[in-house]
Amino acid sequence: MNMVNIIMTSYNGEKYIKEQIESIRASYYKNWRLWIFDDGSKDATRQIVEDLISKDPDRIHFQVNDKNKGVTRNFLDGILYLKQEIYNYSNDSQDYYMFCDQDDKWMPDKIDRTLNQMKKAEKTYGADSVLAVFTDALVVDKELKPLEQSFYKNSNLNTKKVDLPHILMENKMIGCTIMFNHALFLKISKIPENARYHDWWIALIASAFGHISFLPEPTLLYRQHGNNIVGNKNFISYVKKSATSLLKQREIIEKTILQGRDFFRIYQQELSPVDKKILSTFAYLMKENWWKRRMLLAKYRFTKTGFLRNVGLFIII
Repeated sequence: MNMVNIIMTSYNGEKYIKEQIESIRASYYKNWRLWIFDDGSKDATRQIVEDLISKDPDRIHFQVNDKNKGVTRNFLDGILYLKQEIYNYSNDSQDYYMFCDQDDKWMPDKIDRTLNQMKKAEKTYGADSVLAVFTDALVVDKELKPLEQSFYKNSNLNTKKVDLPHILMENKMIGCTIMFNHALFLKISKIPENARYHDWWIALIASAFGHISFLPEPTLLYRQHGNNIVGNKNFISYVKKSATSLLKQREIIEKTILQGRDFFRIYQQELSPVDKKILSTFAYLMKENWWKRRMLLAKYRFTKTGFLRNVGLFIII
């Protein structure tokens, strides 16, 4: 049975972390390890986790960071930690990896269904290919009452546009739904300074070097509350926010391009000639003049989902 390594980050998560960990422990799939990286919690998170470790010491591992890293760096550093630590447990190229937030609740068959989707992708592309899988999520409030049946329909995100040009401009994969294989795991060697989100970085690796597969079924309860770093945003709220903050949206686009530049610098020696051209064009897009930037957006399909998002993009960039 394949080992599934689950990477969770925590920070002041006392309200929900026990429920989340218990939902993982209730999974039908039992061959998993949970690796929790705490970012300096000031509440009872540590005590809660240590109590749960006493109930499941072989599968739950806990580490407190020396300093606060922020959620993106914490997740990506967690992967590098596993690259050193995991060989104390196994050296199996059939290990798989999942991200986990501290405040959601997993469905008991989440691991099974995601892994089944991964196995389908392996049959299509080969087990040695770089692969990532993501699923839909049921959006709920802080009491786990349903808000939206589909994160992706509510967000109006096109899950089919996961080629490199589209992923460079717009992430489709929410971290709490992701699984990636050992081939992708081995691709992660350096942590970028300008990675916007850990899940986006995984999506870039998968789109540049392998394949991304989507399971259009919810596998978890994606909890929305006041402390979410990145929560569910419906399309109408996205449009309103974009229209009232053009300067902020331009800053976000510039940060997105810096992320692409980091990716190009780290992986340029491994990229195909076609992808190298795509990355180099995207990485230095803001150095072009007003007209050429828009021409390159259209030529390389550096676009987002939907007409209104792209109108905004062509206005702002």
